[in-house]
Amino acid sequence: MVGGIAEELLTCNRSHSTFHSLEASASKTSGRYGLGFSLNYTFSKSLDDTSSIMGPSVGGAGNVQLAVPQDPWKLGADKGPSTFDITHILVFNVIQMLPFDRVGLLKPLGSHLTSGWQLLNISTLTSGSPFTVYSGIQQSGFGSAGSDRPDQIGRPIFSTGRTVREDYFGRGADNTSFFSTPIGIPGGTGPNQGRLGTLGRDTFRGPAYYDIDMALIKDTAFGRRGAGEAATLQFRAEFFNVFNLVNFGLPANVVRGTGFGVISKTAGTSRQLQFSLKLIL
Repeated sequence: MVGGIAEELLTCNRSHSTFHSLEASASKTSGRYGLGFSLNYTFSKSLDDTSSIMGPSVGGAGNVQLAVPQDPWKLGADKGPSTFDITHILVFNVIQMLPFDRVGLLKPLGSHLTSGWQLLNISTLTSGSPFTVYSGIQQSGFGSAGSDRPDQIGRPIFSTGRTVREDYFGRGADNTSFFSTPIGIPGGTGPNQGRLGTLGRDTFRGPAYYDIDMALIKDTAFGRRGAGEAATLQFRAEFFNVFNLVNFGLPANVVRGTGFGVISKTAGTSRQLQFSLKLIL
């Protein structure tokens, strides 16, 4: 019989975070050319020692983000990028009035067909989200098997542009070779005679995210009400992720888990098309 007590958890409200950012924007509207655009860019850094309340949160298939600190006696050792930290965010949108009614070749079609056309674009480009690598085994006597981190002994080159695009770490079944789990060592503690790893929290970044949406809109006025039109029929053709870009999610991040270093889920949808009619009275 082995003595001792079971695992104990203490919840406290102690945490610390900082956020700094540079934000810039530009916009322009030209009535002469029927063109308007706006651009917004954010360069930021959010740091904390925990980004959520106690308990795990899944960041996608195979990817786990934990709020529990690796060392409950050294909470500052968990200071790192917030799990929601995005370094670069670029958002821009464009609206262009399409002057088909000014094209001589199209004038015989009539203004009902050639006027009221607009082309819209909304695009979002961001850098990748941070994630932590966990060992998947209890390394010390703290009793927190899920939150223990390994030592990093190699430098992975992250990419989704390889032959096997989902192999984010690049070594397939050998992705674990970038890390070493310190167990079975002299002076180690806990059931596996180990120590806590030296790898930091949220030290790696997932793939960037790109989303480009477009819409073609046609407003057709009809009927009369006093000096103006009675109603407008609006046709919309909307294209989400118009170029069908593949946005990869975060990779499996538990060294002793299944498919470590491999991405098994996308971060967005494939190209989506939507057509609609709207009556505006």
